[in-house]
Amino acid sequence: MTKQWRSILLPAALLIGAGQVAAQQPSEEDELALAYGDKSFVSIATGSQQAISRAPSTATVITAGDIEAMGATDLDQALASVPGLHVSVSPIAYNPIYSFRGIHTGYNPQVLMLVNGLPITAIFGGHRSFAWGGMPLENVARIEVIRGPGSALYGADAYSGVINIITKTASDINGTEYGVRLGSFKTRDAFVQYGGKLGPVQAALYLRAGHTDGHKRIILKDAQSGLDELFGTHASLAPGPVNLVRDSVDARADFAYGDWRLRLALQQRDIGIGAGLAESLDARGRSPETRLYSDLTYQKVNWAPHWDVSAVLGFYQMKERPGDPAYTLFPAGAFGGAFPNGVIGNPGHFERHSNLALSAFYTGFDKHRVRVGAGYRVEDLYATPEYKNFSLVVVPGVGPAFVPLPALVESSGNPALTYAQPHKRTLAYAFVQDEWSLAQDWTLTAGLRQDSYNDFGATTNPRLALVWDAAYNVVVKAMHGRAFRAPSFVEQRTLNNPVNTGNPDIQPEKMRMSELALAWQFASGLQSSLNLYRYRMSDVIVLTPNPDPSTGKTFRNAGDQTGNGFELEAAWDVNRSLRLSASYALQHSTDEATGKAVGLAPQRRIFARADWRLGPSWQFGSTVNHVADRKREALDLRAPIANYTTVDLTLQRDKFGGAWQLRTSVTNLFNADAREPSAAPGNIPFDLPLAGRGISVQLLHKL
Repeated sequence: MTKQWRSILLPAALLIGAGQVAAQQPSEEDELALAYGDKSFVSIATGSQQAISRAPSTATVITAGDIEAMGATDLDQALASVPGLHVSVSPIAYNPIYSFRGIHTGYNPQVLMLVNGLPITAIFGGHRSFAWGGMPLENVARIEVIRGPGSALYGADAYSGVINIITKTASDINGTEYGVRLGSFKTRDAFVQYGGKLGPVQAALYLRAGHTDGHKRIILKDAQSGLDELFGTHASLAPGPVNLVRDSVDARADFAYGDWRLRLALQQRDIGIGAGLAESLDARGRSPETRLYSDLTYQKVNWAPHWDVSAVLGFYQMKERPGDPAYTLFPAGAFGGAFPNGVIGNPGHFERHSNLALSAFYTGFDKHRVRVGAGYRVEDLYATPEYKNFSLVVVPGVGPAFVPLPALVESSGNPALTYAQPHKRTLAYAFVQDEWSLAQDWTLTAGLRQDSYNDFGATTNPRLALVWDAAYNVVVKAMHGRAFRAPSFVEQRTLNNPVNTGNPDIQPEKMRMSELALAWQFASGLQSSLNLYRYRMSDVIVLTPNPDPSTGKTFRNAGDQTGNGFELEAAWDVNRSLRLSASYALQHSTDEATGKAVGLAPQRRIFARADWRLGPSWQFGSTVNHVADRKREALDLRAPIANYTTVDLTLQRDKFGGAWQLRTSVTNLFNADAREPSAAPGNIPFDLPLAGRGISVQLLHKL
């Protein structure tokens, strides 16, 4: 038995033994009902609410109470608490990379993010967007996360994981709240939200505006530093601060009347370009973006005997305008002084998504609960504006050369200059799922979904999950699923860019994953779970050198990856005032072409949390996040990536001066030099620094 498998099976054996001992201890059923409140239930696994311990997926729920106790103000802070999920960053605008179980790529298209069950994927890059700019949490009721494949229910990109953000309804808010928050890095936010009745309509309204200068940690060297050595120039802005300035506006409205619900949302972002669009520092570049969301939902229980039905009509529009100020790929004086104003490449993209989804539950069969559904979606990249002052000319045997243009030009109408042309994708899909109580204490969930695309064809993805209530406090789950990831338009249709050329013949990535999960409740206040998994990815989309390497690289289905690991979780209610929780995740992912670790994602991660109710009006929380064993990519000869540990504290005072709440948070208490890895070949050789110590104070009033 290899050392790797011993590290997986030993904790499994220990926990199974502990679970058998606990199963012998008498207790009342109602005391063992997983007394977490909202944390006990999840809907993302099957489309309907069920106990999380019996859900046919490995799932995590983060409630509004968890968010408050952690002092989290942005989505990424909350997601860092999920076992098996590491939140890293990209050089471009420090966009988040949600690395599930060692699957780590720059644009991160392998993760499906939903808001109230609707996907918000940007088809251009396959991720949230280039100007995501975070998501505030005051209006979030809960976050549900699936680790592992979810394509049998959710289709494309529900690959390594699914994140569903559920916003607050009128009953969640129940009144008026308003607050302000001030913090380090010149951070300031203000918000107001209301939940109640407007005549016969249940209404929830939310508005928030914020600004931050960002942490301005120093990048010591960048891509231009290497060019300076080549050309004998001093154009690089490094050493210099990362550009993380951000202005943001969020507005949401939720109206419910009878069986109907209408949601509207606006997100505006104007954010700094991070470590640069080309991994060369850009001190002024800003990425402005506007996102509009709307969905109209009809949901009827007992629509007919044995039938519950729902229908959703959704619309999502994103306008990512060319940067203002313009993006500077390389600074003034680049390429031996050929670009006195810098190399300006200023792309934008506009896209809109329309979808209709229908689904129904049927309970007319004995011991079966069947869900069927179908839908149609149109994803339209309808404009690709770009301003640039260069063209790229490939010199065979040498490589691409930047050639100055006499003036800044708008290139979207010029096939010889534009980076992408507008394109429309359509999708039709259908799925079926059966939850079968096949025997006492045994439930089998089987599902199948087919997705048919107009540009690359059809894909079919099944899943199977067997859940066994082994004892009144022990649940065992065996699961297998398949998933796919649709190629993004960057991978299909990028033009005039020898560094990464699109391939219209590219096919989806595919993955198979098998899991074994065990959950115990040792006693009324002590819960634990262990999840073991193994997966294989095939047809992975990677950039591969052309036959003449000097002409750059093209996206192809040329990669294969395997991985295995486990996630161990425990939570202990020590008494009515103190809760301790912790998780340990271990993973090993291998690039089959090289036989080496895939790299970048942590192979080990520990997260621990303590929530202590100091008195009727005081609450103290602390979290520890330890990130370890991140390998470099193959052929990257830089020094190993350093481990880091961060500690965050939160102190909250409720109900003072009437209905006021005061919360003070300290992040990275010990000012650890935490860094996320930059990709090979190391244009940013000393990696991407994260924020040092930060302090924030929030004052909230509830009417």
